[in-house]
Amino acid sequence: YRCMRSRLARYLSSTSTGSILSSSHQRKENKIFSSSSAFFLSTNTTRTRGGGEESKMAHKKRRKAPPDENGKPTTADIYAACVEIRNPNGKQPSKFSHVDITPYSDIRIESNVPSSEHKPRWTKETKPKGFEYLKQLFEDRGEGVREEKVKRSFWVAPMVDASDHAFRILCKRYGADGSYTPMIHSKIFMESATFRKEYFSTHATEECRPLLAQFCANDPTTLLKAARVIQPFCDGVDINFGCPQRIAKRGNYGAFLMDDWPLVEKLIKELDENLDVPVTAKIRVYDDLEKSVEYAKMVEKAGAQIIAVHGRTREQKRLAEYKCNWDFIKAIKEAVSVPVLANGGVRNYQELQECLEYTGVDGYLSAEPLLGNPTLFSNPPFAPNPSEGQPPYPLENDHSFQVFLEYIDICRKHPTAPKIVFGHLHGIVGHWMHEFHDLRDDLNENRRKYADLDALAEWVERLRARAKEIREKEGRNYPIRKMSQKQVDRQKKREIAEAIATQEEEEKMLKDIDEKDKEREKDLKLAAE
Repeated sequence: YRCMRSRLARYLSSTSTGSILSSSHQRKENKIFSSSSAFFLSTNTTRTRGGGEESKMAHKKRRKAPPDENGKPTTADIYAACVEIRNPNGKQPSKFSHVDITPYSDIRIESNVPSSEHKPRWTKETKPKGFEYLKQLFEDRGEGVREEKVKRSFWVAPMVDASDHAFRILCKRYGADGSYTPMIHSKIFMESATFRKEYFSTHATEECRPLLAQFCANDPTTLLKAARVIQPFCDGVDINFGCPQRIAKRGNYGAFLMDDWPLVEKLIKELDENLDVPVTAKIRVYDDLEKSVEYAKMVEKAGAQIIAVHGRTREQKRLAEYKCNWDFIKAIKEAVSVPVLANGGVRNYQELQECLEYTGVDGYLSAEPLLGNPTLFSNPPFAPNPSEGQPPYPLENDHSFQVFLEYIDICRKHPTAPKIVFGHLHGIVGHWMHEFHDLRDDLNENRRKYADLDALAEWVERLRARAKEIREKEGRNYPIRKMSQKQVDRQKKREIAEAIATQEEEEKMLKDIDEKDKEREKDLKLAAE
């Protein structure tokens, strides 16, 4: 305003300047007022954009999610209804008020205040430590089995959008003893009720217990508040000091706290001294063995009752390129007195046994291999070894389809976000889509349709029939990666572009040669003259 006034003052009188600017300012205010008035008036009017006598409620009714052909809500609607924040006093009607969620007994946390109805398993004074903690986690298993699990337990690792409630139950049916929740951001957990309902659910019948809830954090106070809300629904709270992804670097959590030992110690101590359940930690190693051992000792001294160790450094994010360092895990196990779980370098049950024997750890937690083979921990193995030359996971034959359809059945009882279901679809049976592109295109083009579990199960059966046909005709238990028509077209365009570029380069070279020959002839002619 001052800048405009000073510029206009060079050419106009002060009176003219003030009148021009004030009128301009007034027009701007009137414009803002008229637009805001129109907005508020439009929300109170009974007319819709289409005109006519349609009412506001008719407009809102169209917002409601439609039921399927049989008149019942789809499974995608059921999940949305479970995580929806319903305000009984609000004027905005619920999109999913037609969905009855009472048959689904998942506990979904809505408040950021600790529950008065649900109590933690222990108190500050009675919570166990070290190996006694493991014993109490498996106290319902019977004497002999409990002692075995204290020495060798198998865990589903924390995986964002992957270690969901239904998947944890599936893995437990095939040999997993315990599991972690997906990593939960403590700050967002405290700020968003929708985030709380969507990213943490546990079941009243405790089908997937023991359960450790994992948080990422860099503020002890916020972490403690979030952990107090969740502690009645789990058997321990884990802190993530192992995530190496770029988002963890931006947020200053996970493996990027390895540069700040005092903060790591403070985070663990805050939970150990104030929670009613034990605190655990998941860490990575350094390039230096001695520093890795000292780091693990500090984590133990701060109060971690279980330490899960991933045998790669923070920079070694690509698992296929870097071998997991079992020697460092072994050294850490020998240096601390609390239970140690290994993580990394295991793709099948045989390698699992080799890891346990070599490192001497008290258990193992698996991440990526479980996404392709949720039966990794089953003994005897659920499926035979893969064909020669094929990767150890996903499963071959009909086994992968059996496992995924079982997962769908679990999701019917425990509503799961469609994006997570699709993720497990690609992990367990998605390798067959590399051969049958028409089914893959159908899935990608009709995501809303296949968000319903019944429709998705029917699609999986079609894929299963195709795979069975391959086994019967060709005797092949695995897919062969083929190029889709789109990929063929892209490759042809690429080849044409490369051919044109090569031709243009050759023509340019020939042109240069011709010009040089002409210059040489010209020089010879001048020399002859």
